This record gives sequence, structure tokens and C-alpha cells, in this order.
Amino acid sequence: MSRPPFPPFTRESAIEKVRLAEDAWNTRDPEKVAQGYTVDCRWRNRAEFVNGRGEIIEFLRRKWTRELDYRLIKELWAFTGNRIAVRFAYESHDDSGNWYRSYGNENWDFDEQGLMVVRWACINDLPIRESDRSYHWPLGRRPDDHRSLSDLGF
Repeated sequence: MSRPPFPPFTRESAIEKVRLAEDAWNTRDPEKVAQGYTVDCRWRNRAEFVNGRGEIIEFLRRKWTRELDYRLIKELWAFTGNRIAVRFAYESHDDSGNWYRSYGNENWDFDEQGLMVVRWACINDLPIRESDRSYHWPLGRRPDDHRSLSDLGF
């Protein structure tokens, strides 16, 4: 199995890889998202360590059970060879209706087939009022004309 674009990344292919990852995560489909990672992929997500696709799927199921109406924007920060650094922000709410904007950075490492081997994510949550939300598109892929993180000042 492979997932283009492949390393070594150019600026254009790194931007494409970031958008494809964002699109996958916005499906909120754990099985679909997990296909972008190697079978033995290693993650650190906040303080949780996840190993392999099976654990990734279980992690994402738990995540999207808690983080409702999840909408994500990712933006390329840096790239070199087979590595990409990303910054992101997503909005979601809990089952009590409390809204959050979660900000973070990820470091990604890819194999020659374009599958992610390592994902290190640092994330901080900011409680927000529902009226302060900035992501209002219908659930799913972010529209191409929606403002970026930089455009939003995030």
C-alpha cells in the first residue's frame, strides 16, 4: 500500500500531504484515517502513546466519541526530506455542550511509500463560547475557500 505524495517532499507536495491528512481527519472515520499510517506506526498524542494501526483506530474512536462536531484545519510549518512539521487547530464540543479550540503542533516522519511512520503531537485546549467558533462549514472536508489558520490569526 502507498499514499502519495511521496518523500522527498517539495513545498508543493508537503502542502498537498498536509491537506490530504486534514481531509482524512475531517471525515472522523478511524479506519480511513488509519490507512495513512504504517502498520507499526508510533504516536505520542498529548501524554498518550499509541502503537500500530489497531491502537490508532481505537484511539480515534475514543477521541471522536468525546470531541463532537469536530472540525480541523492543518497548515504546513516546515518540511525536509521525509519529514513534515504541521501546526493545527480544531474546534469541537463535549457532550455537555462546552466548546473548545484545540491548538497544536505535529512532527511527521514518512516511509518511502508515503505512509506515516511516526507522529508526535503536542496539543492545548482553550475553552471558547459557541459564539466564538470560527469553523462553521458542514461536517466533512473544509471548503477550499475557507480561511486558513494564518488568515484566521490562529
